[in-house]
Amino acid sequence: MRLAIPRVCLPRRSGPFLAGSTRRWYAFQAPGGPIFQVFNPRTKWLQKERSAANVEPSRQSDYLKDEIASRVCERLVDIKRDFPRVLDLGANSCNIARALTREIVDPDPSVPVIPPLSSKIGELVAAESSQSLLYRDANLAFNDELQLARQVLRDDETLPFDAESFDMVLSSMSMHWINDLPGVLAQINNVLKPDCPFIGAMLGGDTLFELRTSLQLAEQERRGGISPRVSPLADVRDVGGLLQKAGFTMLTVDVEDIIVDFPDMFALMEDLQAMGESNAVLGREMGPIGRDVLLAGDAIYRQLHGNEDGTIPATFRIIHMIGWRVSEDQAKPLKRGTGQVNLKDILENK
Repeated sequence: MRLAIPRVCLPRRSGPFLAGSTRRWYAFQAPGGPIFQVFNPRTKWLQKERSAANVEPSRQSDYLKDEIASRVCERLVDIKRDFPRVLDLGANSCNIARALTREIVDPDPSVPVIPPLSSKIGELVAAESSQSLLYRDANLAFNDELQLARQVLRDDETLPFDAESFDMVLSSMSMHWINDLPGVLAQINNVLKPDCPFIGAMLGGDTLFELRTSLQLAEQERRGGISPRVSPLADVRDVGGLLQKAGFTMLTVDVEDIIVDFPDMFALMEDLQAMGESNAVLGREMGPIGRDVLLAGDAIYRQLHGNEDGTIPATFRIIHMIGWRVSEDQAKPLKRGTGQVNLKDILENK
């Protein structure tokens, strides 16, 4: 990993440099903790732009982002309030906006169909750094079913919004590419009004462990070494601490695995590229992976992880998180020792 150090800005000299000049210039570290750069933001932006340029393949590969956006929006069903202004941070192609306009069908036929969750939201601000991806589906019908405003960000790690300007912040399938995750969470907490929620989902943990191990073994066999082919991701055990450090309260963090079957490893990598989810690690080897490594990786993938029907599974581990901004009128736990009921007595009587 590389340590990001601010670049020194020197004034432009109008004349030749004087060897006898006594003026000296010094580099200094900006205030605050250093930010370790893991991902290349420029590379990730280019991947999203190229993905949006191929409209139909990009839409066809949105199945994962659409599914995760739907699961994020389902968490709104249990929150009995309306949200006048909502931020969708890292909106991609507005997957959350599309999910909000869908009807929610309960598996129980006796339960009536729940109206679209967009009825609970006054205005949705979709913020994304890739303009092409953000506006890719601007002409589709779901845009007319809610009040949607799109805003292009200069970068994914700076929120250009006023403090306490949103009633809720949503984020789906974008925060796993953030270098300064603690800083972004703190900014999210800052733009939320008191007693308002942040609901997010991102890839984490052992996502694509099958692909990672197969390529590592293939490169070790063919080339005698390995290169980072799959991006490192946050662990669920760290997310709760990061939310708490950012100032959130009443935290909920859970994990679920989504397993998608593919005909071969090449189809998986093609879909990842169409999603804009290719590797963007700074220390990655530039250029395409060698043909011999790919063929060996596909064979190892089938041998170690293949299904009986000849397909291969790809595991996407999703970390869901909910945190609320602190407010004076929020419900707070009682102090230890103030309880009047013994839980042991209740359980023994059953």
